[in-house]
Amino acid sequence: MYGVIHFEVFLLTGILLNLIPGADTIYIVGRSVSQGRTAGIYSVLGIITGSLMHTLFVAFGLSMILVKSVYLFNAIKFIGVIYLMYLGIRMLLDKSNLAFQTGASVQPNKQKIYMQGLLTSLTNPKVSLFFIAFLPQFINPNASSPIPFLILGLTFTTTGFLWCLFVAYFSSYVTKTLRGNNKIGLTLYKVTGVIFIGMGIKLLQIKAPN
Repeated sequence: MYGVIHFEVFLLTGILLNLIPGADTIYIVGRSVSQGRTAGIYSVLGIITGSLMHTLFVAFGLSMILVKSVYLFNAIKFIGVIYLMYLGIRMLLDKSNLAFQTGASVQPNKQKIYMQGLLTSLTNPKVSLFFIAFLPQFINPNASSPIPFLILGLTFTTTGFLWCLFVAYFSSYVTKTLRGNNKIGLTLYKVTGVIFIGMGIKLLQIKAPN
């Protein structure tokens, strides 16, 4: 099918891989738990947009530049580390979160959360490396067009989107009562900041491919 082989195996494997918690899942859970369902959904949209862009990068060979350039790899990685650290530290130091301090029903900044999710995905070079290593296993070696990469990338992203939506809804639902308590809600917000810092430290440990 358009240069794709063993699609059923890819679909099953992709679903199983999506179920394994990764940096994206942790980010979505953090947003959903600390700021509710709307924040979780928009973080999902940002992450998925980033995944689609990674798919395009791989399909058209742009990610190979990332693989071959250690300097570019490390530059993108450090941008991601600094960004996640910034988000985490800002959440830890923030004392003006009215949604938790007053109990008011304050809607999160949707555009801001979306962009943060997008940047979190784009500044993680591990995503591109995963696509480069995983997708070719299900592509006919004689295929010369980007179509099979697009098909597999879109399939993987779609299953990931459905799973991430479930994670966002479930996480926000089970912690709704906790967020209603000002002190607990603010604590969840601070814990999310710690999670972001941890994601930054984990990203820092990723090594450029040899």
